[in-house]
Amino acid sequence: MTEQDILNLIQKDEWMMKVLQIAEKQNLKDWVIGAGFVRNKIWDYLHDFQKEKVDTPDIDLVYFDPSGNNMEEDEAMSEKLKQETTINWEIVNEAYAHVWNHTEPYSSTEDALSKWTETATGIGVRLKNDKLILMAPHGISDLVNLIVRPSPNFPGCLPLVKKRIKEKKWLEKWPKLKIIE
Repeated sequence: MTEQDILNLIQKDEWMMKVLQIAEKQNLKDWVIGAGFVRNKIWDYLHDFQKEKVDTPDIDLVYFDPSGNNMEEDEAMSEKLKQETTINWEIVNEAYAHVWNHTEPYSSTEDALSKWTETATGIGVRLKNDKLILMAPHGISDLVNLIVRPSPNFPGCLPLVKKRIKEKKWLEKWPKLKIIE
């Protein structure tokens, strides 16, 4: 499976394209929709699951704008979009998100994605001028090979990764996953 194959799957998914169009209209700088939006779509496909829409509890719309919104403003924007679309949005300016992980400030959205807990989670997609663009700072190999691996850029996250696997029931949902410690 290639990056283009991933983009083709997303392109053919009307619901995902609708979500991306809504995100694009927010006019946020350096934005992507990441985490389960892309990851779950690919894991479902590789498990031969036919689903009407991606099974994700929320839409992680992240962007990077040092002069942009703070946490409260992002929460208000998330709630507004939720009311307008009935989709659970989680909008976060990665310019302040580093404080949650007690790390140095991020320099871009791609830098932030590279520090998300798992390599297969730190992947995002955006729509720009009707063209899909994939952002995968660790590449797509782990994602398409069903590998759950802690991000090398998030030292000490293995306990968190194990907790996420258990709480989110990933091995129950996607039994072909391989956990790499």
